[in-house]
Amino acid sequence: MKKWLFTVLFGSALVLGACGGGGDDGGNEEPADNGGTDTEESTGDDAGGSVDTAAAEKLYQNNCASCHGGDLSGGAGPKLSAIGSKYSADEISGILKNGKNGGMPAFEGQLSEGEITTLSSWLAKKK
Repeated sequence: MKKWLFTVLFGSALVLGACGGGGDDGGNEEPADNGGTDTEESTGDDAGGSVDTAAAEKLYQNNCASCHGGDLSGGAGPKLSAIGSKYSADEISGILKNGKNGGMPAFEGQLSEGEITTLSSWLAKKK
C-alpha cells in the first residue's frame, strides 16, 4: 500500500513539474536586445523574418525541454529536431497557444504572444 501511494505521488509530482516551467518572471519579460548577433535570417520559408536564437533557446529550455528533451530529442513528448518539416510557424504557434491532443498543454496564458512567435519561428526552422 505504501509503495503504491508513493508511486502515485511521485508520478503526479513528475507530471505536474514537467508541464510547468518558465521561471518566476510571469512570462512578461522581453528578451534582451543583443545587437542582432544571435539571430538567424529567414531563408524564405514560412517562419518569416529573423529569429532571436538565444531568446528562443532560453524559452525552449524553460518551457519545453522537460518534455521534449534539452536537445529536441524527445522524452515524455515527441522529438522536435525536425518539427519544421511537418508544421509551419503558424501551425506551431497554434499548438503552443492551444495545446494538442490532451498531451501537449496550452501555453497561451503562460507565454506572451511575442514569446510564442519567437519560439514557433525558431522551431519552424528545425528541418
